[in-house]
Amino acid sequence: MANIIMFCILAVIILGSAVMCVTTNRIMRAATFMLFVLFGVAGLYFLLDYTYLGAAQISVYAGGVTMIYVFAIQLVSKRTLQGMVENIKCSRALGAVALAIVGLATVAFVFLKNQFINRACDVADTEVPMHTIGMALVGSEKYQYVLPFEFISIFLLACIIGALVVSRKVKED
Repeated sequence: MANIIMFCILAVIILGSAVMCVTTNRIMRAATFMLFVLFGVAGLYFLLDYTYLGAAQISVYAGGVTMIYVFAIQLVSKRTLQGMVENIKCSRALGAVALAIVGLATVAFVFLKNQFINRACDVADTEVPMHTIGMALVGSEKYQYVLPFEFISIFLLACIIGALVVSRKVKED
């Protein structure tokens, strides 16, 4: 019963912070709400007793990605941030709502066609050992994910180098 209550609390925190992240006009508040979302997801991992994944979530995503995000915010000039005012047109908003409904219908169709809900109930009864998850994350064989992790690290390094190039001031003659 306590797990269900904690799950509900974390779900409310995650959903509320996610909605506030995408609806706020202030970029630093958006970064803060994004941090709350990432911490909430880490809390879900800890609730499931996946302490390694929870610690990785906090260190990699909540720590690293949020720091990169804040670093990128600091690179943008105050004039650019102050001048950012977007007027939402009604036709654009209706198009976005229509696209979201089409996406939701597509996901629901795929779930119902492939009977994911019935299969998820069968799979949820078995517990996956942490050793299996660890080998899947850092293994180099088929269906293991060490190569995507390496690509992500190279991508983040390229983002940092790009941010340094953008932030460099040009000398005036």
